[in-house]
Amino acid sequence: MRRPLGLVLVGLGSFLLALAPMSYFYLAGQLVRAPLNHYQSTELEARGARYYDLLTREVRTGATLGAVNTVRGDTRANQGDDGIAVWDSITEIYDKDLKKQVEFQTYRIAFDRRSGLLVNCCGSHVGGDTKVRMSGYGLLFPLGNVDRRDYPFFDMTTRQAVPMRFEAEENVHGLRAYRFVQQVPRTRVARLDMRPTGEMLGIAGQERRTFKVDRYFSATIRVWVDPRTGIPVKHEQNISSTVETEDGRGKMVVAQAGLVTVDRDQRRNVNESNEYAFRRNLVQRVLPAGGLAAGLVLLLTGALLARRGEGSAADDDDAPAPQSRPGVIRKPDGRFGTASRSGRGPVAP
Repeated sequence: MRRPLGLVLVGLGSFLLALAPMSYFYLAGQLVRAPLNHYQSTELEARGARYYDLLTREVRTGATLGAVNTVRGDTRANQGDDGIAVWDSITEIYDKDLKKQVEFQTYRIAFDRRSGLLVNCCGSHVGGDTKVRMSGYGLLFPLGNVDRRDYPFFDMTTRQAVPMRFEAEENVHGLRAYRFVQQVPRTRVARLDMRPTGEMLGIAGQERRTFKVDRYFSATIRVWVDPRTGIPVKHEQNISSTVETEDGRGKMVVAQAGLVTVDRDQRRNVNESNEYAFRRNLVQRVLPAGGLAAGLVLLLTGALLARRGEGSAADDDDAPAPQSRPGVIRKPDGRFGTASRSGRGPVAP
């Protein structure tokens, strides 16, 4: 019984020893990749915001703005390339008090599922413009460990990669997060069809005259990211958008707001990042180490039991053969009989 049990334990131990490196190299590699079918909706809020109302043609101040960003993965857009993820982003900015839309933004990114770096394929666009060439990172930091260094992040409004610089460590709902800051410089982003008056632009003496204007944008963006996973858990966007005349004489603020991820979604992001970090640690460390230790124990135990089982079988082979019952013999004709007491011959039955 010992030998069959020992062989079973040897086989099980060998299986666990083979599973340990596979868990570390293969399963972990599959886990540390951005999902193809990602879906998430996140809300940001800005109090005391200022924006230009196109309907009333007036600047509204002290407003509370909400920005709902929805990210959805398109699983078919990568044309069968499993190494690339394609995500669509839609952001609706609205006045929470008046319950009306202020702005609507869309873009699509394609990126390497392991590194997180943007690639130009699969219909990527900004506001429908597919000619935009993206570079750096988009929505995610490098998956896995995030370092305290600069990362180039692509800004969708100015359509350029701007450094995201490490700033400090900060606690976000119990998570030790890295805080990064991105300073988007004042950049002309569009020529507008609207023709504000000199009064709106602050040009004295030409209050009723209309002017051609360009739109300029600048922002200070802060992101709190889990360094274990590369998942952002909180955003803060201080944006400023103005329209200005070509000669710079007239200027009007059309949007000024400090948007911050609402507390509810911060907590959800922290919980999701903690769960992802737990699964990754389980696959990369716990399972390989546990499988290696358990495999060695089972292999050694099984080998000892099998060896002892072989020793017991050898002892059984060396044991003396059982003696036949005294007095019983086989006669020449094949019949059995008993020997005579004198020992001279068999006694016929």
